[in-house]
Amino acid sequence: MKRRALLQRGALVLLLGVQHVARGAGIVAVRVWPAPDYSRVTIESDVPLVTHQTFVTEPPRLAVDIEGLTLDASLRELVGRVQADDPNIERIRVGQYSPNVVRLVIDLKRPAKPQVFSLQPVAAYQHRLVFDLYPAVQEDPLQALIDERLREKPPAAAAAAPAGTPDPLDDLIARHTGPELRESPPPGQIKPLPDPATSTVRPPSPTLPHGTLAGAPEEPPKVARRPPAPAAAPARTDRLIIVALDPGHGGEDPGAIGPSGTREKDIVLRVAHKLRERINATSVNGNPMRAFMTRDADFFVPLQVRVQKAQRVQADLFISIHADAFTTPAARGASVFALSERGATSTAARWLANKENQADLIGGVNVKAKDAHVQRMLLDMSTTAQINDSLKLGSAVLGEIGGMARLHKPRVEQAGFAVLKAPDIPSVLVETAFISNPDEEAKLRSEAYQDDLADAIMRGIRAYFAKNPPLARNRTV
Repeated sequence: MKRRALLQRGALVLLLGVQHVARGAGIVAVRVWPAPDYSRVTIESDVPLVTHQTFVTEPPRLAVDIEGLTLDASLRELVGRVQADDPNIERIRVGQYSPNVVRLVIDLKRPAKPQVFSLQPVAAYQHRLVFDLYPAVQEDPLQALIDERLREKPPAAAAAAPAGTPDPLDDLIARHTGPELRESPPPGQIKPLPDPATSTVRPPSPTLPHGTLAGAPEEPPKVARRPPAPAAAPARTDRLIIVALDPGHGGEDPGAIGPSGTREKDIVLRVAHKLRERINATSVNGNPMRAFMTRDADFFVPLQVRVQKAQRVQADLFISIHADAFTTPAARGASVFALSERGATSTAARWLANKENQADLIGGVNVKAKDAHVQRMLLDMSTTAQINDSLKLGSAVLGEIGGMARLHKPRVEQAGFAVLKAPDIPSVLVETAFISNPDEEAKLRSEAYQDDLADAIMRGIRAYFAKNPPLARNRTV
C-alpha cells in the first residue's frame, strides 16, 4: 500500500511538472534591434517556447501564437520598444488570445520576408525566440555608394566641363554597374520599391478575435557651347575606391566586455564611424575613396554575410575592427591579423580566431536559412594572392598603429578567421587593444584614443595604396 501511494504521489508530481512547463514559461527579457538590413525581435525565456505563425501580405504583418504563456509586463514592454524610425516595424501588438496562448502581431512598414526560429542557450543567454524581418526588396549597396558620391559633385562641375567631354561620374557609374544593371536588375535582385510618399495609404489592421490587442518636366536651360579642350589634355576618369569596414559583433552579440562593463561592439562601431569619415574625405591619385560599413548601427551581421556584403560592393579592401579580451587581464597591446592557409602562427592567434568564429552562435543565426553550398564556397576559396596582399595591408596598418600605441606582437599574425575569407579582397582584422585590460579599456573609451586609432589605420591604408595601386575594376555586381 505504501509503495502504491508513493507511486501515485510521484505520478502526481510528474503531471504537475509537465503542466508547469506548459503553462509556466517565464520571460527573461525582450529586445528589438532595428536596422536597414532587417529588424529583429527577440523574446528570451527560461524554457523553449512553442509557436505557430501566420504572415499576411496586405497589409504586411506577422501574427505569432506563443503557447504556455500568460500576458505579463515583460511581454507588454515590446509595444514600447519599437522606435519611430525603425525602417521595418510599424508597431507591435500583444494580447491574451486564449487562457494559455499569447498572440503577438508585428505590423510592418513594407513588404517583408520574415524568419521565425529558436536558439538554444549559449553564453549569457537562455532560450531565445527570434523574429527576423527582412525587407522583400533589398537596397543595392554599391548603387547607394555611387549615389552618395554623385550627390557630392559640385553644382558648377557639369557647366564647367567642355561640351562633348565624358563626365567622370558617368564613367564611374558605367565602371561599377554595367548596362545590365542600368536597364534591369540581375537574377536574384529586385527593383527598388516606389517612393512611400506616392504609395497608397495602408488601411488599419482588423482587430483579431479573442481579446483586444494592446506635370510635364521643364525644358532644360540651353548652355552655351564651349570650345573643345586641347587633345593633349584628356579628361580624368573617376574610379571609386571602396574600403569595407567591419565593426565586429553587434546586436545580440556584445563581443568582449571590459572590467568596467565596456562592450566591444560599442567601441569598435565608434572607431569605424571615425574611420569612415576619414576615408570619405580622402582620394588616391585623384580617385575618391568611399567607406562601406557592414553594419553602421547596433545590429548583428552573420560572419558569412559580412564577407558577402564586401563582395557585393566590389570592395578593394576589407578591414574588420575588434577589441577583444583574453583569459588574463595582463594581456595588452594592439594586433593585426591576416588569413592563414597553413594554421595559426601562434597559440594565442588560434585561440582568438576560434573565439571570433563563434560569433554566429551568440549573435543568433537561423541555421535552416543558410545556404550551405554558398557558405562552403566562401570559406574554401581563399587564395595565396589574397593572403599575400592582406599581409602587405596588415604590415602597413600595424606599422602606423605601432607609432601611437603599444603592440601585442611586432608582426602581422595569421589564423583561420572566417570573416577574412573573401577570396578576392585583401582582408585584415585589427585588434585595437585588449578590452579585458583595465588600462586599455580606459583608453578604448577615450575619444582621443579612438581618433588616434582611426588616423593610424587611415595612414596605413594610404601607405598600402601608395605601393599597391587599386586594379582597374572590370567586374559587375
